[in-house]
Amino acid sequence: MSQTSFWNKLIKKNAVLNPVDRISEVLFGLIMVLTFTGAISVSNGDRQEIRELLWAALGCNLAWGLVDGIMYLMNVLVERGHAIKVLKKLKQNKDPDSMTNILKEELQPLVSELLTQEEMKNLALRIKTLPTPTSKNLITGKDLLAFLQIFALVFFCTLPVAIPFALFSEVGLALRFSNGVALVLLFIGGLVLARYAGFRPFVTGLVYTLIGVGLVFITMALGG
Repeated sequence: MSQTSFWNKLIKKNAVLNPVDRISEVLFGLIMVLTFTGAISVSNGDRQEIRELLWAALGCNLAWGLVDGIMYLMNVLVERGHAIKVLKKLKQNKDPDSMTNILKEELQPLVSELLTQEEMKNLALRIKTLPTPTSKNLITGKDLLAFLQIFALVFFCTLPVAIPFALFSEVGLALRFSNGVALVLLFIGGLVLARYAGFRPFVTGLVYTLIGVGLVFITMALGG
């Protein structure tokens, strides 16, 4: 196996976020913007103050999207660096039992429990035959695509919640529409998670919505 082929297999992962990651990013963004819209007073709502508040919410989510995306890239970098370190450690180890213990610590518990001791030793010996990995190309184009996805999910999911305040002059009406849009987005997120996990769609959507609303109240109560 060539060095390039080995590295491609080592770092091959679904950099395009899975449904849980995507919905989590949407939830973070919605919680952020709802803490701002929740501070809007219907009785004392001044259009200029509301506009400034919404700009602050969008700016906050813009910054959060960048921070979250950068943290994702840092996590990818650290995880792949750790994988290379473990592979080098296995290749340099001469004791089969020690290699098996190292491998067992790195595998998922379900996988390690399914493999027998002999299978673990055979797997460790096969790893020793692989080319020595390098630290080149730790970040790939797919990782940068995932970074853009995270940024877009965090930022653009806030726009539907903010749009009613630009469309309606009456603060109370805009606030009701905004909250309604947020609840719909939360419920849809729950439906996506239910489909991914095999749960009951309506119940999961409802629970996810309630969790989102609860987190908003907790965030606001703590001064967020």
